[in-house]
Amino acid sequence: MTVEPYHSDDRVTLYGGDALAVLASLPSASVDAVITDQPYSSGGKFRGDRMATTRSKYAQAGFAGAGLPDFTGDNRDQRGYAYWCALWLSECLRITKTDGTCLLFTDWRQLPATTDAIQAGGWMWQGVVPWVKPLGSVRPTPGRFQAQCEYVVWATAGQLVTDRTASCLPGFLQAAPPREREHITQKPLNIMRDLVKIAPKGGTVLDPFMGAGTTGVAAIIEGRDFIGTELAEHYQRIARERIVAAQVGYRDDGKQMPLISENVA
Repeated sequence: MTVEPYHSDDRVTLYGGDALAVLASLPSASVDAVITDQPYSSGGKFRGDRMATTRSKYAQAGFAGAGLPDFTGDNRDQRGYAYWCALWLSECLRITKTDGTCLLFTDWRQLPATTDAIQAGGWMWQGVVPWVKPLGSVRPTPGRFQAQCEYVVWATAGQLVTDRTASCLPGFLQAAPPREREHITQKPLNIMRDLVKIAPKGGTVLDPFMGAGTTGVAAIIEGRDFIGTELAEHYQRIARERIVAAQVGYRDDGKQMPLISENVA
């Protein structure tokens, strides 16, 4: 089955629809890296907690994203989440070139399920990269450890092959969550710029759950091509605007929305 993109140019291809349907239509061995922040059905220790809306789970009072729309697919129990991930990860493995990579975000609650799922999908798990948030950006827990990390689980399509002439990527990432954002769980642009460097210059990055398109923005800035998929029409539009704006011209003014959307047709 062929799925037509809603936007395509010489560097970017964007699809609207369910990730599994779109992935099934993509050619084998056509991308260098899969980098995504999939809905990981967290926000609580118990199934009842995870069934709440994404706004109530992730956007506390006073939070910068409190007024943003909810997103779907974030209410699976842990077994359902792991099984669902294994399905689309196996499709991503087919689409990825030999020696390509896969990077997935998760939190501490879903870390075990995510590392199981990436292996069930056929990938070779290579490690976990912590994303450390400054203390001022997380809620304190008096007398207990600060929950100030999320994690990037990474794996390879087959045995790890290293380029000894390339620079080593950081073993941990450090940045505050963006204060200005278009998506409740939007990741910092500078974090994504570090991550897309796992793909070679001129290579292609695939994000099956692109949300507001930050992975695509980072890929364009860092000289990679991008393929993205998003189910919600609201975020399809935002992702296109931000990614095309990055192609038109990027200016780093220290904010998370340094994209000139008025230049987008």
